[in-house]
Amino acid sequence: MLLDDLDKRILQQLQQDAALTNHALAALVHASPPTCLRRVNRLIDEGVIARQVAILAAEKIGPSLTAIVEITLDHQASERQTEFEQLVAHESAVQQCYRVSPGPDFVLVIQVADMPAYHALAHRLFATQSNIRNVRSFFSTLRSKFETRVDVP
Repeated sequence: MLLDDLDKRILQQLQQDAALTNHALAALVHASPPTCLRRVNRLIDEGVIARQVAILAAEKIGPSLTAIVEITLDHQASERQTEFEQLVAHESAVQQCYRVSPGPDFVLVIQVADMPAYHALAHRLFATQSNIRNVRSFFSTLRSKFETRVDVP
């Protein structure tokens, strides 16, 4: 899908604040409200806008521990990687899962309440799986930057 300047302006504004009303968005991107609404709907239908969500400050809700976990599999065949992805896809504490190269096979970002919750998750997801060769975990002591915005060229 080719994005024109209006599409790009819309995407940039929505990445800053997806709760904008259509009229406010239209004013910010210098378009009429009907044109803006039509464009946003098209961007959603085409899958350019994957989801519109509220990003929460986990530390304000309760105790929070972020773990960045490297996973190395014994067997890296595509179907074995897909099996692992399906395993972690059903775990709500796993916020992100990336296949990476070189190095480990996967990097996960995990958000749990505390260390006992991490240990329970690690046992459930990693210790009981025969194809996992190595797990290396890093625990965040401070998040100095967090961004969800994607540069729109």
